[in-house]
Amino acid sequence: MSHDRIERDIFIQAPVERVWTVLTSAEHIAQWFSETAELDPRPGGRLAVGWAAHGTGYGVVERVEEPHVFAWRWAFQPGEEPAPGRSTLVEFTLAPEDDGTRLTIVETGFEALAVPADEQRAKHEDNTGGWQIQSENLRAYAEKR
Repeated sequence: MSHDRIERDIFIQAPVERVWTVLTSAEHIAQWFSETAELDPRPGGRLAVGWAAHGTGYGVVERVEEPHVFAWRWAFQPGEEPAPGRSTLVEFTLAPEDDGTRLTIVETGFEALAVPADEQRAKHEDNTGGWQIQSENLRAYAEKR
């Protein structure tokens, strides 16, 4: 079994435009994903998400195709800058569906991390659990707005 990819697919009862705003605005990211957030939502823009218990995670925006695709690369360890062998790629894809939005979240790159295989698997497992929680947080937040 590959430990390189995490994929979550959720339905959100909110229009694509609202879900896009929730994904690409620091004030909203700090409500569903982290405790603090800074984001320049342009390709090459900086991402900083913070938690009192974990520190600050840094990333860079990789892809913006409003309102359907948003992607960032973020560092493997809090406090580090994203770099080859030290980061994974998170992609959000939004599609209108019925009276809401189908959101697919994919994180890849765990097997390219410059750490032993057991640490790659552990990071994959941690983030798998994290995306289960964060995707539900995102859904609930977008639906109540």
